[in-house]
Amino acid sequence: MKSIGLFVVAATAVFSSPITSVAQGTAMPRSTPEAQGISASAIRDFIETADREVNSMHSFMLVRHGHVVAEAWWQPEAADRPHVLWSLSKSFTSTAVGLAVAEGKLNVDDHVTSFFPNDLPPNPSTNLKAMRIRDLLTMNAGHQDELNWRQAEHWTKAFLAHPVPHKPGTHFRYNTPATYMLSAVVQKVTGESVLEYLTPRLFEPLGVEKPDWETSPQGISIGGYGLYLRTEDIAKFGQLYLQKGEWNGKQLIPAEWIEQATSRQVSNGSNPDSDWEQGYGFQFWRCRHGAFRGDGKDGQFCIVLPEQDAVIAITANTGNMQAELNIVWDKLLPAFKETALDENSAENERLRAVVKGLKASR
Repeated sequence: MKSIGLFVVAATAVFSSPITSVAQGTAMPRSTPEAQGISASAIRDFIETADREVNSMHSFMLVRHGHVVAEAWWQPEAADRPHVLWSLSKSFTSTAVGLAVAEGKLNVDDHVTSFFPNDLPPNPSTNLKAMRIRDLLTMNAGHQDELNWRQAEHWTKAFLAHPVPHKPGTHFRYNTPATYMLSAVVQKVTGESVLEYLTPRLFEPLGVEKPDWETSPQGISIGGYGLYLRTEDIAKFGQLYLQKGEWNGKQLIPAEWIEQATSRQVSNGSNPDSDWEQGYGFQFWRCRHGAFRGDGKDGQFCIVLPEQDAVIAITANTGNMQAELNIVWDKLLPAFKETALDENSAENERLRAVVKGLKASR
């Protein structure tokens, strides 16, 4: 499998024209922050705070009203190189499931065992037989402990042999192998890996170039992690979900699926101060402030704020993801204004200067 690595390029920021490394015609439109109702000084405050308090930021992109208004990379990260998404990959796997449902290839209430009759243990338990696609999507598969599957010879068989002590649909347990099973189901019903299946349906229409996804020993996209994309690709994905699946006049994903996937399907806690206890959808987390997100280990985020008509993409390598999100809420949320602001070239120059000197601590 592909090893995790970092990529070497200089930090940059652009506020008026697309990045030259993105294929012509596929970059999102650029705008000054003020034209979209955000002050450059507020964005600079966010970047300086994140740079100081998050160890370590890698990239940041802010989209408002469909326009990229700020973007930054901490050296040696860069705009034109992919970044590991970790569990943010799960939201893309969910999208593949939604497309397969729309094409009539499966149903969220199908039983998982029906797809793998030759991989079942000798005496499948009642709970295993009750497990549905919906339960995999909502992290309610019924497991008490997550399967340690990486040493297993056959990942699907190992998952199906793992104890299921809880009735599926009744016990939230974050479960990366469950997302792998979604990927395996998609490959079963389409004859293509999730990467292959999503390429003409999602990646190509969005202008995502050469996406890469690690695979299991069985040649199945890992699903729960392993996807590598550029920061702008993450932002495009968020914008697509903000637009209810519509892109350039074409409905890429059914709006009904997006509504289900990003809504609170199950409870996962009750702490009002935690963005990990606001409910869970179909491989998407609900957030405070009416937002939803896909996220991954070490601080990979695709945050969608419908009330502000905004998307925030972040890559990082941090041990405190809640602190990273808190800076978004504290610094960016109050900055969104309903109308355009007066242009401020001096503040935009200060923002560019800050971004130019950014360097990742590790």
